[in-house]
Amino acid sequence: MKTKIQKKEQIETGKKEFDKSETVVFTDFTGLSANDLNGFRKAVRALGGIMIVMKKRLLSLTLKEKGIDFDAKKLEGQVGVVFSPKDSVETANAVYKFGKPFKAKKIFNILGGFDIKGKRFMEKVEVEMLGQLPGREVLLGQLAFMLTVPIKKVLFILNEKTKQG
Repeated sequence: MKTKIQKKEQIETGKKEFDKSETVVFTDFTGLSANDLNGFRKAVRALGGIMIVMKKRLLSLTLKEKGIDFDAKKLEGQVGVVFSPKDSVETANAVYKFGKPFKAKKIFNILGGFDIKGKRFMEKVEVEMLGQLPGREVLLGQLAFMLTVPIKKVLFILNEKTKQG
């Protein structure tokens, strides 16, 4: 049982992390082993973020103090809150990749998230869809490839025309 001081400290920590973050993702880690939970924390730290286990009531109070009307009691299981300075795609991708091996066992679930810049709640499905997107570098590579294809076709046609004439 936490004391009032510990609860106030956790709310303050949550508010401080919220101010430093661009994205917040809510997870249910019920059934995850201590080693796996430490692995998750390590993956989140690699993003520059932090994962905090918060009671739903304290999470609701933290969000309320930041001007967000959200009832965390709607979330299922034990709530792990991922605070990340990265955009929602990068954060969702890291959380999704970590949770993928546990999906069949149903011991790690994404519950939703909050896009701080856009000031909007993201449902579970949206966070999972964002998590399935390829990384920024991969998308830029695909875009560059798509832009070069028409140019290559035009050059090929011009090359064939010069061979004919």
